[in-house]
Amino acid sequence: MDKLKIGIVGAGPAGLAVALRLHRAGHAVTIFERFDAPKPVGSGLLMQPTGLTVLHSLGLLSHILALGARIERLHGSDALSGRTVLDVRYGVRGDGRFGLAVHRAALFGVLYDAVVAERIPIATSQTVEAIEDGMLFDERGQRIGAFDLVIDASGARSRLRRYADVASEPKPLPYGAFWASLDWREGFDATALVQRYRKASVMIGVLPIGRAEPSGPKMAAFFWSLKPGDAETVKAEGLDAWKARVLALWPECSAFLDQIVSFDQLTLARYGHHTLQRPAARKLAIIGDAAHSASPQLGQGANMALLDAAALAHAIEQTASVEDALAAYCGMRHWHIRAFQALSFLFTPFYQSDSTLLPIVRDRLVAVLATIPPGPQVLAAMVAGTLVDPFARIGLREYDWRSL
Repeated sequence: MDKLKIGIVGAGPAGLAVALRLHRAGHAVTIFERFDAPKPVGSGLLMQPTGLTVLHSLGLLSHILALGARIERLHGSDALSGRTVLDVRYGVRGDGRFGLAVHRAALFGVLYDAVVAERIPIATSQTVEAIEDGMLFDERGQRIGAFDLVIDASGARSRLRRYADVASEPKPLPYGAFWASLDWREGFDATALVQRYRKASVMIGVLPIGRAEPSGPKMAAFFWSLKPGDAETVKAEGLDAWKARVLALWPECSAFLDQIVSFDQLTLARYGHHTLQRPAARKLAIIGDAAHSASPQLGQGANMALLDAAALAHAIEQTASVEDALAAYCGMRHWHIRAFQALSFLFTPFYQSDSTLLPIVRDRLVAVLATIPPGPQVLAAMVAGTLVDPFARIGLREYDWRSL
C-alpha cells in the first residue's frame, strides 16, 4: 500500500517496536507519550524465545543479551515441606532455547535508543483520550492530529480500546504482588526463576534480571504475592512484621530483605484478565496489554506485545489497504493469543487464589506430570510461548538458539 501517516499511542515496548518496523518500511511515524519523558514502568520481566526472536528481527538481540540474565529453568517448591511443585527446563527439547530475565529499563532502553537513533519523532506530555476516524483528541477535546492509522500501544490502562469493534475492559484478578528491584546476592541460582509457595495464597520469587544499563550492578527482582486490598493492612502492621512472614517461609531471602528499608521500595502490581474479541476498529489497531492482559504467571506479557508489533507491521507490508491490514493482523494473532490467554486463566488459580483444593492438586499432580514425557516438553513449549506457533503467520522464523 501507499506509505502511511501513522500515530502510535504509548512508548512502551510494543509501541517502540512497531514504530521501528514501520519507520524502516518508509511510513511517517509519530509516537505519543503521556509522560514528560518516555520511561519504563515496573521491575523485572522474563523474555521468551518468542519476544527475543522479534528483537532479533529488529537487529537488537545482541543488545538485550548483553544486559539480561540467561534463564535455564523455572523452579518452585512448597515453603514448608520443600516438595518440588514446579520444574520447567527450557533445554528439555534439545533446541537450545532459554529465557532471558531483564529489568524493564533494559528492554525499554534498547528499544528507545534505537528509536532515537533513527530519529523517529516522540511527542511527550500528550494524553490521548479519544479517536474519531483517525483523528486523535486530548483530554480537553483538542485535536492532536489526523492519521491514516492509529496504533494503540498504551498498555493495560488504555483509553482507546473502548473504540474497538467489540469493546471490553480487564476484569481485576484477586491477587497482585509487591515487587522490588534489588542488588543481586550470591547463594541463589543465577540461571533460574526460583519460587516458594504456601498453598496458593502466598508466592515468593527471586528472579535474576541482569543489569538495567551496561555499567550498572547485577540485579534481582523480588516479589511477594498478595491481594491488592490487603496491601494497606500489611503496611500498617509494619515492615518488620512483613519481613518476619517472608523469612518464616524462606529464611535465605534475608539477603534481599536486608536491602528493603521502606515500603516505598516496593511497588504494588495489580493484574487483570481480558482479551479483545477483535483488537481493531476503523483506522485503529490495538496491540499489547491494551488488547489482551493476563496474570504474569506464564511470563508472556512483553513477548505477546512484541509479537503483536511484528504481526501488525507484517500485515501492513503484505496488504493493499488499511482495512485489509487490520483484518490480516487480527487473523494472524487470533489463535496464539487465545491459546495463551486460556492457559493463563486456567493455571493462575493453582498458584494465586484462596482455593484449598487447587494447590493440593498442583502439588500432587502437576509436579508428577512434569516428570513424565511428553509433560516436560509440553511445559517447556508453554513457557517458551510456542505451544501454538506464533511465527509463521507473521512472517518470522524462530531464531536458531543452538547458534549461541
